[in-house]
Amino acid sequence: MSTEGKVITCKAAVAWQHGKPLTIEEVQVDPPQAHEVRIKMLWSGVCHTDWAYLYEMGQDESSRSFPMVLGHEGAGEVESVGSEVTNVAPGDKVIPLFLPQCGECERCRSPRTNQCRKNWEYSQQGMMADGTSRITYQKQQVYQFLGACTLTQYTVVADCSVAKIQSDAPLDRVCLLGCGVSTGYGAAINAAQVEEGSTCAVFGLGAVGLAAVMGCRAAGAANIIGIDINPKKFPKALEIGATECINPQKHYPQTIQQVLKKSNGGVDYALVCVGDTTVMSDALESTVDAWGVCVVAGWTDTDSIRVNVDQLLVGRTLKGTYFGVVTITKCCVSCLCCRVEGAKDLPLLVDKYMKRELELDTFITHRLNLEQVNEALDLLRTGEEEPHSLTTNRSDQWLSDTTFA
Repeated sequence: MSTEGKVITCKAAVAWQHGKPLTIEEVQVDPPQAHEVRIKMLWSGVCHTDWAYLYEMGQDESSRSFPMVLGHEGAGEVESVGSEVTNVAPGDKVIPLFLPQCGECERCRSPRTNQCRKNWEYSQQGMMADGTSRITYQKQQVYQFLGACTLTQYTVVADCSVAKIQSDAPLDRVCLLGCGVSTGYGAAINAAQVEEGSTCAVFGLGAVGLAAVMGCRAAGAANIIGIDINPKKFPKALEIGATECINPQKHYPQTIQQVLKKSNGGVDYALVCVGDTTVMSDALESTVDAWGVCVVAGWTDTDSIRVNVDQLLVGRTLKGTYFGVVTITKCCVSCLCCRVEGAKDLPLLVDKYMKRELELDTFITHRLNLEQVNEALDLLRTGEEEPHSLTTNRSDQWLSDTTFA
């Protein structure tokens, strides 16, 4: 029976308060309004940002919205659309975007950024453009993380926050492009603009870090140093493109000196893929003076970066990236030469994967179901294995054959 225009009751992983595990609840998802799209979520990744929002970010609970459905890295199928939606239709395979692309604002028209601010303040609070949520639990409003909220069987997003992808793409893998892989890959290719023959250091070898290694290799870097406190991640980093790996715990406090020595005075590019401000400061110090570039892709709001001014005065560059500076200026139809804009350019990354020009399969270590979401978040915390891929729907059979990415 068609669900178009009707409230859908489904399962969702709800965060009720800071520091407490998620619980699986039956929620109600309203039909989409004008310029909105309701998606049947089929797969979702878990990202360290989800864990950080729930367990780490800031100490002031009043700064966060609860109850909240987390998740911002997923893929699914359009169930229905609201009025005035023209970019997708029911049945389309899509990836929801935590960073919108309206195509009309000053930032969307600029080739220098992907930082669209359409409904930005509301989406950061977990609400739609009208200041309300489309998800409720027993008539109580449930907020939608970053305007995406993928840890649910159904979600509603703005039409400027969805990317249509090819129908035969495997959603259990391309869901990773909703955040982690695009962020890391874009940090190397777009934000740092790694050059052929250069030397790079990637701090943190989780999903984002591995994708950064992959981006450095794709750009032609000659030496790629992977740095992580978990040596279990080294084999995969070496497989995906790192030329060597360092364990900071084993070599502390000489880690930076080791990097400087291995790179003849400093790396050309340092990519920080963990939300640790001490690591960010160390990464800047690891770059060569005069032209070294340090790109921060890790997210935290709990501390400030320490930077000695003379490190910048001699010519180093410190910059950040959000979603891999995803806004693309294309020099031809088939390449990603500058940046990635979600709605326009995630389909290009999907196409690269389908052509085996982009690796995704190796990123998946677990296939879990939605009821195991807390186990997945715990795996992120311990760093035992990541990332994971989670399925939220499978042929309408709740939690059969599910996956974490």
